[in-house]
Amino acid sequence: MKAIVIEEFGGPEVMRMAEVAEPVAVRGEIVIKVLSVSVNRTLDCVVRAGKYPVTIQMPHVLGVDPAGEVVEVGAGVHKFRPGDRVATISIIPCLNCKQCLKGLEANCLRSQHLGLHRWGGYAEYVAVPERSAFKIPDNLTCAEGTVITRHFPMAFNLLASKTVVTPGEWVLVMGAAGALGSCCIQVAKMLGANVIAAAGAHERVALGLKYGADCGVNYREQDLAKGVMKFTDDQGVDVVCENIADPTLWPGAFDSLAIGGRMVTAGAHGGGTVTLDVKQLYLRRQSIIGAAGTNPADVEKALQAAAMGKIRAIRHQVMPLREAAAAHRIVEANQITGKIILDPGQN
Repeated sequence: MKAIVIEEFGGPEVMRMAEVAEPVAVRGEIVIKVLSVSVNRTLDCVVRAGKYPVTIQMPHVLGVDPAGEVVEVGAGVHKFRPGDRVATISIIPCLNCKQCLKGLEANCLRSQHLGLHRWGGYAEYVAVPERSAFKIPDNLTCAEGTVITRHFPMAFNLLASKTVVTPGEWVLVMGAAGALGSCCIQVAKMLGANVIAAAGAHERVALGLKYGADCGVNYREQDLAKGVMKFTDDQGVDVVCENIADPTLWPGAFDSLAIGGRMVTAGAHGGGTVTLDVKQLYLRRQSIIGAAGTNPADVEKALQAAAMGKIRAIRHQVMPLREAAAAHRIVEANQITGKIILDPGQN
């Protein structure tokens, strides 16, 4: 089969199309004919550059979220049969640790990931554990399945599970036009919240409004906390959905919390080291919750919501798999809104 293979870390040019052996479905796994896989800034571009804190064995095939058609099932597989259309999630939990046994697979610290610890979906075919695949509803395309299962389950985990957003609450979404931020806006609105979109440019705030936010703040040109207080009658927001951890932006986000407010954080591409006013944390009865990953229930919620039209996949464009290097350059240049999808079958 054809696959985009990297044999060394570096720029997009290190990705080359090559002929490699097709995967075989071992026990508990399925083989998928890949019809779509997305390009991710961190789990693809950063990994390719050698800057992601996971040991990558070379040669390697990227791609954490392939979707497509099942062509082979291994022994012990009961959930799927050839011809089923499925989307995948990257996490492969150990299933034996305390967290996994509680059903909290997102908290598994011994998990492996498709596209990191094993070959991913930048290929014509990919093998994945049965547990990592989910049937795509009939009214969704494979490309939509890829986008929905990539970030929406995390949004459900953050807002429906970790912080339990309720109707009428105020939610501030940082990085509102980003992949996760745009999903969090849609999920928060689905849960009945009032949503403030925060982004670093007027056009990106406008995108947040397009995705469903009620109002927005440009945190590069305005005082974020003051803007939030204006929208909330000086009360602050009940929930801050934070996925940047930029030391220059964190104080404004933290100061936007209401008494008893909850901040959930699941990302650190802005640096990750911030200053925290602990006095404010306890005097205002606030909480900060770290979260990562998704649980199977979150994936099912996301796919069901998409099938019902309550959330929608945001795509930038579909490109042939052979143009993976060009796709990486576009992503790294911040030239997109939504996901770039690679299609191995597109010429």
